[in-house]
Amino acid sequence: CHQQENISQVLCCVVTMGFMVDTQQEGGEHHQWSCIRNLVRRKQVDSSNGKAEHQLAKALTFPHLIAVGVGSTIGAGVYILVGTVAREHSGPALAFSFLIAGVSAALSAFCYAELSSRFPSAGSAYHYSYICIGEGVAWLIGWALILEYTIGGSTVARGISPNLAMIFGGEDCLPAILARHQIPGLDIVVDPCAAVLVFVVTGLLCIGVKESTFAQGIITTVNVFVMIFVIVAGSYLCFKTGWSGYQLPSGYFPYGVDGMLAGSATVFFAYIGFDSVASMAEEVKNPQRDLPLGIGFSLLLCCLLYMMVSVVIVGLVPYYAMDPDTPISSAFATHGIQWAAYLIALGAIMALSSTLMGSILPQPRILMAMARDGLLPSFFSDVNQRTQVPVKGTISTGFCAALLAFFMDVSQLAGMVSVGTLVAFTMVAVSVLILRYVPPDEVPLPSSLQERICSVPFLRGEENSSSHVGTSISSKQPLLCEPDDSNVEKKEASWGWVLSKENRRKFAGWSIMFICIGNFLISYAASSLLFPGLLRYSLCGVGGLLLLFGLIVLSCIDQDDARHSFGHSGGFICPLVPLLPILCILINMYLLVNLGAGTWARVSVWLFIGVLVYVFYGRRHSSLANAFYVTTAHADEIGRSSGYSLA
Repeated sequence: CHQQENISQVLCCVVTMGFMVDTQQEGGEHHQWSCIRNLVRRKQVDSSNGKAEHQLAKALTFPHLIAVGVGSTIGAGVYILVGTVAREHSGPALAFSFLIAGVSAALSAFCYAELSSRFPSAGSAYHYSYICIGEGVAWLIGWALILEYTIGGSTVARGISPNLAMIFGGEDCLPAILARHQIPGLDIVVDPCAAVLVFVVTGLLCIGVKESTFAQGIITTVNVFVMIFVIVAGSYLCFKTGWSGYQLPSGYFPYGVDGMLAGSATVFFAYIGFDSVASMAEEVKNPQRDLPLGIGFSLLLCCLLYMMVSVVIVGLVPYYAMDPDTPISSAFATHGIQWAAYLIALGAIMALSSTLMGSILPQPRILMAMARDGLLPSFFSDVNQRTQVPVKGTISTGFCAALLAFFMDVSQLAGMVSVGTLVAFTMVAVSVLILRYVPPDEVPLPSSLQERICSVPFLRGEENSSSHVGTSISSKQPLLCEPDDSNVEKKEASWGWVLSKENRRKFAGWSIMFICIGNFLISYAASSLLFPGLLRYSLCGVGGLLLLFGLIVLSCIDQDDARHSFGHSGGFICPLVPLLPILCILINMYLLVNLGAGTWARVSVWLFIGVLVYVFYGRRHSSLANAFYVTTAHADEIGRSSGYSLA
């Protein structure tokens, strides 16, 4: 037996060395494709590799996640948005607009819930895309999220000082050190109050994640109580006046169902923020249980509060008479409750402060995840040993956000915030489809383990020990990996065809691509009103056929059995796959297309800078630059023999 095992090991070494020589000989021929292969290389589930100096504190529980989710989602927009949407789009059907938008956001929340519990590591959508799709898409998502959180935090900070001035009695009553000033000779209005608040929040976040989320919970609680006051006091006034806002001759849908749907597309962005919970996955004590609950309950609570506030405000004042800037304060003022304006201003300040914390909190985690993978300098991956927080990344984030908030009126750039979020939502839904139907079946290993491959005995038993080593130790990582013929599993498809595992994965991979293309064509044609009717209908028809084909194929074939063992098990399972992720992709693509040419032009500049950074730094320093790939079965054997963690 020992002699046979030694012979097997020698054969393994010979075949491996031969494959490496062949690879070197073919290197010149395939050099032109190396960049493309770099874009689709995928990392393993645990990107920290168990390094203690990169580990965050496991300190968060379900209540902390509720504080982060609700605090990051409910901003001051609800105090303004209800008036604008009711006047221009929804009318008395404002609550239905919030409900439809909440259901649409829930589609993304289901996808986030599964991936966050299966891959509980820092990085959120960047991390999931890197595991399921590839390095190129993951880099663009991470780069877009950096822009989103920086501009989002700056925008929120600039909105606090006007509400603070309202409590003090006007802008002239604010202390001079906090009041806005215009620089002489320049069209620049500096906002010291915004910069100070960003620095205060940054310092709080550096103390520790448990302490900062506790403070965010207190601020969020004050905001929620203000909204409850609006609901209770407003309902009392509505019952006294007979809900006059609903007794109109124009009916419940003055702008029709189309207006209500347009309103739901506008208020959809009021639900952005629950994804901050997913970015805290690595710091949750029980991620398989608490992350799905935190995401789900946060979104549900926000939806209920939005709907109840909108029902009450529309009942107090007819939709056409609402003040677009201060709808809630004006609604109470028309009923003689002038002092409510101060309470509502306090709620807006609390909402903005909580949202500011929710904007700055996730970005250092994304920077840390990208630095762990070598795509950014290791400076951002350092974790303070005492507080177990990425202090360097947090300070860098806070400094950039404070600088923008102090010097720039970033309200014109606010639309760029939505790009990062919607792209992330789209890629998370695509990742769920890939995870279910074509999960990665190769694992990247560091080049330091390549010498130890010869020490791994061949697998015996049901798997043939003569499987081709050269195909399992490869530097090529196609999205659809071809398994060995000896391990082909025959499956009976729903329509009666017999599909091997290889063919099923190919069918699923092409179907996912057709679904993405079809969704884009439908969204683009539906939004391009200036196109001729024939062209629009043709694009919609082609997109619809591609989408329908992909949906039918994915519905008929079996999901891959490897999904059960890929990542951490025991967490939330997204329901109604493939229909739910497909609807999620369609909704988010439609919203992306409708963001406007100006927004996309500004975002394109930022993304082009990101491409340059990746080409000249990230691609060269990636942790996968010198990695080699083995099949999952061989990876387990290598891990056990070398002591390397493959989690």
